[in-house]
Amino acid sequence: MKRLSHGRKSWVATVVTAAALTASGLVTMAGTSSAAVTLPPLAAPWDYQIGGAYTPPSGVKIVSRDNSDPAASGQYNICYINAFQVNPGLDGEWSSDLLLRDANGNKVIDKDWKETLLDIRTADKRTRVAAKIDGIIDSCASKGFQAVEPDNYDSYSRSKNLISTTQAQDYIKLLSSHAHAKGLAIAQKNTPELAGNRSANGLDFAVVEECGYYTECGDYTGPFANRVVDVEYSNTGLSRACASWKGTISVVQRDKDVLPAGEAGYVRRTC
Repeated sequence: MKRLSHGRKSWVATVVTAAALTASGLVTMAGTSSAAVTLPPLAAPWDYQIGGAYTPPSGVKIVSRDNSDPAASGQYNICYINAFQVNPGLDGEWSSDLLLRDANGNKVIDKDWKETLLDIRTADKRTRVAAKIDGIIDSCASKGFQAVEPDNYDSYSRSKNLISTTQAQDYIKLLSSHAHAKGLAIAQKNTPELAGNRSANGLDFAVVEECGYYTECGDYTGPFANRVVDVEYSNTGLSRACASWKGTISVVQRDKDVLPAGEAGYVRRTC
């Protein structure tokens, strides 16, 4: 699955049934220390600010920001986390054996973003990686975010066939359990091929890139009961998303670098 979000600075399983996705956005969570998590409002105006925080445009109700930034006052706040790969230059912050390596001992790199993939192939490694990411989830909760967005769920597709979809899902279950225990909802990021497993994986809503452009929005709307927030990076994508999904899901167009307002190249459009 492609991934086009850029400009980042930072970087058990709980079952949520489709029936739990009520219009109120409140979901009762069984088996966690939290009574409920709050879901994003349906088809609400939103903004994707993972490249840098700025005052949300008028009318916006949902904002996704990098975990290094503060939550936006008065918004439904989604906390972006690079949870499956390592931001460039930060490999040294991880134990060497948690960096995915091929048969020759070379690190497996997402070439588009120059990011080393994390090794989640064994239960022990998944637990250790999750423990570090859980600390970021804790920070998101302490800052007042309502949800987390763990990116690169689809890293297995760039892993030289070293990571399986089962291993990726076993790992995301650890993150969803911890997020729910902290009272946070958790998003599935892209990866339409696994959307049908979202309940078993404890995922509450979807944050997707270019589902309009690639005509994939319907892959998410069913499993997630229309709790979908979509960012498009082209005029064509925005046009397609708005034509088919306006009023059903949240749609925004941003520039590919997701720049803060006021910077050269900043783009934000809606239906």
